[in-house]
Amino acid sequence: MSRVDEIATLFASEGAADYLGEAVSQAEHMRQTGWLAKSAGAPNALIAAALLHDVGHFQGAITGRELMEGVDNRHSESGARWLGQWFDADVTEPVRLHVAAKRYLCLTEPGYLAELSVASRYTLSVQGGPMDEIEARGFEDLSWAADALALRRWDEQAKDPEAGAPGFEAFRPLLERLMGRA
Repeated sequence: MSRVDEIATLFASEGAADYLGEAVSQAEHMRQTGWLAKSAGAPNALIAAALLHDVGHFQGAITGRELMEGVDNRHSESGARWLGQWFDADVTEPVRLHVAAKRYLCLTEPGYLAELSVASRYTLSVQGGPMDEIEARGFEDLSWAADALALRRWDEQAKDPEAGAPGFEAFRPLLERLMGRA
């Protein structure tokens, strides 16, 4: 099985499950996020990060189901670590930081918290809540913070059952190119 086939299998199996109280499956959410990044003209690595950002929900020892039961599954960390076997930091770091980006935006952007879905507000509480000022300054200094913030915005928009997005195979050539350079 190729590396991309391994990821495709996750999308088709565990990814087909409900997405933590949202109106779309996990795989649909991730495909929508990737498509939003592509539609915005994001660089290929950021499109891949957007597509793969939640892989840690169904790849790690603690799944998204435990997250909804109040246990932080640290999916951004486990997903980035798993993806790191094939991808460079320009893919893995925005994945690793996308939860921190949500926490940052909840502190720094008036109204952002109110725009989160019910499920996303709940997971925020499990993931540490909004950052404090010291955490926010540290986040702002990170090399991949801007990419993580862009990913986070697409992440929150990608929960629309009517939006549609291309299937996983539409992203295969991009993933294969990025894996080839790692």
